[in-house]
This record gives sequence, C-alpha cells and structure tokens, in this order.
Amino acid sequence: MEFTDILRIATVGIILAFLHLFFEQTGKKEFTFFLFVFGYLYMAAEMFRFLAIFFDDLQTFFHLFDKDN
Repeated sequence: MEFTDILRIATVGIILAFLHLFFEQTGKKEFTFFLFVFGYLYMAAEMFRFLAIFFDDLQTFFHLFDKDN
C-alpha cells in the first residue's frame, strides 16, 4: 500500500462527503443512498485489491510456489 493509494481513497471519501452534504441541502436524499452504495462498493474493490497485493507479497516472501525447491 503506497501513499498514492491512501490519497486516492481519501480523495474519493472527501468528494463523496461533499456530494452527500450538497444533496442533503438540496433535498435530494435519494441520491445520498446511491452515494453511500458507491462508496461501499469502491472501498470493497480497493480492499480486495489490497488483499491481492498483500497475499502476492506473502507468497513472494515465503516462496510458497517456488519450483526450484
């Protein structure tokens, strides 16, 4: 996980928070639900990507599938 990953997640969170406030103020609360769904789906996709990177690093570290051994 790099610093750019953290910045990307924070940027999406801040944009979603401002859009949520905007839609709450304009009275369009049905759009806020879709914002939260988008946020949860985005975070789930990012977590799956981070887990894939993590397990790839573990596999490399322990040489689990090394054919030379």
